[in-house]
Amino acid sequence: MALTDQRNTRSSVGIAAQISDSWLDLALAAAIVAAFIPTLLRLIDGPWRTEQEGHGPIVIAAAAWLAWQARQNFRPEKLKPAYIAGWLVLLAGLALLIVMRSQDVLMLEVAAQIPIICGAVLIAAGWQGLKAYAFPIAFLFFAIPPPGWMMDIFTVPMKLMVSDWATELLYQLDFPIAQNGVMIMVGPYQLMVKDACSGMNSIFALSAIGFFYVHEFIRNSPFRVAVMLAAIIPITVAANFVRVLALILIAYYFGVDAVDGVFHDLTGFLLFAVALGLFFLLDVVLIGMAALAKGALRKWRPHAPAQ
Repeated sequence: MALTDQRNTRSSVGIAAQISDSWLDLALAAAIVAAFIPTLLRLIDGPWRTEQEGHGPIVIAAAAWLAWQARQNFRPEKLKPAYIAGWLVLLAGLALLIVMRSQDVLMLEVAAQIPIICGAVLIAAGWQGLKAYAFPIAFLFFAIPPPGWMMDIFTVPMKLMVSDWATELLYQLDFPIAQNGVMIMVGPYQLMVKDACSGMNSIFALSAIGFFYVHEFIRNSPFRVAVMLAAIIPITVAANFVRVLALILIAYYFGVDAVDGVFHDLTGFLLFAVALGLFFLLDVVLIGMAALAKGALRKWRPHAPAQ
């Protein structure tokens, strides 16, 4: 009878400990969310309203979905919380968050979410948990708004490049067109290729989609992964060329006012649709090439001699 009471006591203590740990994890998660509420409000009122960073909420939602899927990659009973490392990383992330918020450096303020989440995972689930959630946490990198100077370095050359390509193509097709830098004169109208037409906006969004796609669907094929990731920037540049070309033709046939209206937004959607279409088409081509290669290999493989 005493032995039974002792087992019941141990079972009750174990259940109480698990409940206590669960409440501590929930409290820690709630505290982290509360700490980032001012940052989220700044993102909602600022970068997330722009074409450049409008994909931010989608990235966070995708990271949450990936984290939900990743929970299947470890066994809770084998978790060993790493309290010391976890608290060190968590406090370092919180310090970064506080300092960057006080200095109004939004990029690093948002980036602080990564060490903070890493620290919380270490405290709750240890190194095994951090390994399981490594990709969802790393995926949050795409939600970090890049600094203006970085955008300027790449935006200007890309604007010039697509302007040159579009002007040259239409000139070869006998359109009345001329160019001076990012200023394009077509017929009686004059257009300026803006930063939004450089393609940088779509590079970040398509990169996030690309990494999500290869992680979920083709991670077991290193060749396809390498080709798909390497093709993100060329595909985005090609799609952006289509957008600039479409805007020039719209201005030529419908007037320059049409470019600043609904057609400008429609070409933005067209750009992203073309980029996604090319991205998935490339994967279909790679799958077809792999199937053809396997078929050819079976055809030419020497048959074993008959016994």
